[in-house]
Amino acid sequence: MQHESRSEIETTPSYPDSGSCLSAGSRSESLSGAPGRSGLPRRGFLGAAAVATALVAAPARGAMVAEVPKTIVPPEGKRVLLSCKLGMIAKKAGGKELSLVERLKMAADAGFDGVDFDEAGAYTVEQAKAAVWEAGVFCHNAINHAHWQATLTNQDPAIRAKGVANIEHCIRVSHAIGGSGVLIVIGKGEDGTPQECDERASSEIRKLIPLAASLGQPILIENVWNKIHYDHDKPPEQSAERFVKFVDSFNSRWVGMYYDIGNHWKYGQPREWLRQFGHRAVKLDVKGFSRAKNKFVDITSEDDDLPWGEVQAGLKEIGFAGWATAEVGGGDVERLTIVRKQMEKAFGLVG
Repeated sequence: MQHESRSEIETTPSYPDSGSCLSAGSRSESLSGAPGRSGLPRRGFLGAAAVATALVAAPARGAMVAEVPKTIVPPEGKRVLLSCKLGMIAKKAGGKELSLVERLKMAADAGFDGVDFDEAGAYTVEQAKAAVWEAGVFCHNAINHAHWQATLTNQDPAIRAKGVANIEHCIRVSHAIGGSGVLIVIGKGEDGTPQECDERASSEIRKLIPLAASLGQPILIENVWNKIHYDHDKPPEQSAERFVKFVDSFNSRWVGMYYDIGNHWKYGQPREWLRQFGHRAVKLDVKGFSRAKNKFVDITSEDDDLPWGEVQAGLKEIGFAGWATAEVGGGDVERLTIVRKQMEKAFGLVG
């Protein structure tokens, strides 16, 4: 996600996932007895046995045989799976509004392996789930950009509670659509001292871990320009040590990093940060950045001086396997295809 704050998206704090798995079970009733003991004459016994066999072989009377739902899966065998943010996909085409289903399909048409559902705050769990299943496009993650306003570092407990509710909703959305995590921005450095911000955010994240664990959705912290865990006004070659310390403070497999490679190329070496993050780097955000011009640019463009070869080496060293998501200017299928090809070049996935 971009380092700048975003306008809040209205959302109902928590939507229960009403989706359920329908299973058809069978109850077997045994007919026991033997000739001379059951009270049935031999002919009657054989007839009863035949009836019992037929009952076992046939579905129970009135039972509904539910159609097995399709399974949406990403391509198998790839160490780096490529996706784009839902927010990158055009909302209009040919003068008409595009449905969520149509937008998701555009990502697939552009050749992406999946989508990061970063508009979770705009949809109920049921709406998101229905659209993803209809589109048949794999969505690996959920985000609600309202975390820029309802921060977990805020001194107001009511605002922090709203932030927790937003993340709970994301966890439920990601679970319902088949995802494997939620990205969060923990807050803003202006909310307090470094110690106060860490203590507040830590307390709120700990409240979320049980739900995250029960639904299999890791809480993944993104490194952004929020003046937390790095020195915003100091020169580059900083380390990722403070991010690592914060993640490790939870001592939980359900808290990790969604490492944005482009965001902190301004402040540190990506290969070194990847080594420090190690297994904590669960997913990646991808954008180009020019140190020379101090601005975000297209991935692998002429102005992008991010050392992608070093990124590739770092990923190999830590044994990374997972999702890398573009977070750049998007648009129609043609534009999305260009971004996908840029990502392939950045990660050495072409040729």
